[in-house]
Amino acid sequence: MSAFGAYIRLVRVGWILVREGVVSALPSEGLPPSVSLAKSFVGLFARSRAKAKKRSDRLAQAVERLGPSYVKIGQFLATRPDVVGVEFADDLSQLQDRMAFFPLAAAKASIEGSLGRPIEELYATFDDPIAAASIAQVHPAEVNTPNGRRKVAVKVVRPGVRQRFAHDIEAMYLVAGMQERFMASSRRLRPVEVTKTLEQSTKVEMDLRLEAAALSEIAENTGQDPGFRVPKVDWERTGRDVITMEWIDGVKMSDVEGLRAAGHNLNTLADVLIQSFLRHTLRDGFFHADMHPGNLFVDSGGMIVAVDMGIVGRLGKKERRFLAEILYGFITRDYVRVAEVHFEAGYVPGHHNVESFAQAIRAIGEPIHGQPAETISMGKLLTLLFEVTELFDMQTRPELVMLQKTMVVVEGVSRMLNPRFNMWKASEPVVGDWIRNNLGPKRVVTDLKDGLKAAVKLAEAVPEIAAQTEKFHHQLLHMSEHGLRFDAETADAIGKSEARYSRSGRLALWIIALTLLYIAWMLS
Repeated sequence: MSAFGAYIRLVRVGWILVREGVVSALPSEGLPPSVSLAKSFVGLFARSRAKAKKRSDRLAQAVERLGPSYVKIGQFLATRPDVVGVEFADDLSQLQDRMAFFPLAAAKASIEGSLGRPIEELYATFDDPIAAASIAQVHPAEVNTPNGRRKVAVKVVRPGVRQRFAHDIEAMYLVAGMQERFMASSRRLRPVEVTKTLEQSTKVEMDLRLEAAALSEIAENTGQDPGFRVPKVDWERTGRDVITMEWIDGVKMSDVEGLRAAGHNLNTLADVLIQSFLRHTLRDGFFHADMHPGNLFVDSGGMIVAVDMGIVGRLGKKERRFLAEILYGFITRDYVRVAEVHFEAGYVPGHHNVESFAQAIRAIGEPIHGQPAETISMGKLLTLLFEVTELFDMQTRPELVMLQKTMVVVEGVSRMLNPRFNMWKASEPVVGDWIRNNLGPKRVVTDLKDGLKAAVKLAEAVPEIAAQTEKFHHQLLHMSEHGLRFDAETADAIGKSEARYSRSGRLALWIIALTLLYIAWMLS
């Protein structure tokens, strides 16, 4: 029945996308004639008022009808232009995560259930919500402290959102599976793996204890950084469904005139923002992956305060080193080295030619060196790089795509503050310092230390490895003599499972066919 429900939900999603004119607004370039004809046909069923809207507005209206979890799905796909295309990702990035408020009583009940204490014991005051998104809403409140009352922000998970998302993600898995099965060209993008990433990231975002942990980690990493901080977490009043944190009084970075009126230096803010992001990425390997201007405030002291840490990204040491070498190679016009790094990292399959790949990299780098520094975009550079690597069968790297998308957003905010923002000049103090410390002589010492630690761990594990190897050897001998057998229970369970899924699949297909016939009859 789970598979049947996924098919029904998928039919509903398709019908809403058709009615809101999203399907008919999709580009037809490159589509087979039969698909283009089908797209033109379903366009006849679009609402007349939808046809007059822009594609992004049609998409926003469709997602609003589909519900909160599809807002989150759309925002996630906006970070994956490699999957949905650059233009469609831009449309999705404009989705506004503003939903209707849920009742105050439901928020209080959720907090009490999560923390196991009465709301009156937790907060001196607890007011009506001031902002609501697809997963949670925010309430202003006050807590009693030895120094008097302190204002806090309380974020509460939307009731029922987990169950709703669990149902909606089934339809996403169904689409991803069909895409991999019937569209060979899309297998490189691993749509099922993308869906798993979406499911995991959203589950993390719906557990507010993990957002609190991310805030705590970023606070530790950035404790000595100039001009940047995150809100402090009140762990006593934080649980799975609620997070309580410091209230931020400041001006949103989206309010440029407000920042100027408050006396802040916009050029300095632009430099600090990009430098902070690069420190988090290269130095810490842990970055806020949703740094749009609505999540960035500037307090009265001129500090940038980042909120809403539900989406974060991580890069390992190798990924950080490869990223720095790639950027440094473009700066120094060493395109062969940029190509070699891609092969060393395993991003490009080894059967391709390094020199041919370096030629493709040169096609990206040379036009950049002919531009004024303030017009060169690091985010655009990475976008072009991903487009070229597609020609060389580069597998999708979710962590790199998330980095690229976040860098585009952060760079866009900096240019909003300072239209003549020079990305390379602002980045040099951070990138240059990291390269000197990690790509020079210090790198050799670090690699030796890491190698020594790995050798010690391997030596400690040798007895266990030997025991496991001997056990595996005996199991192989036993299988070679007696064969591999399932017990009766396992074989019976496999048979029942196969029969169940076969029946449910056939039933779902019949229901879909009858539903579509009914819709066609009603419209005739």
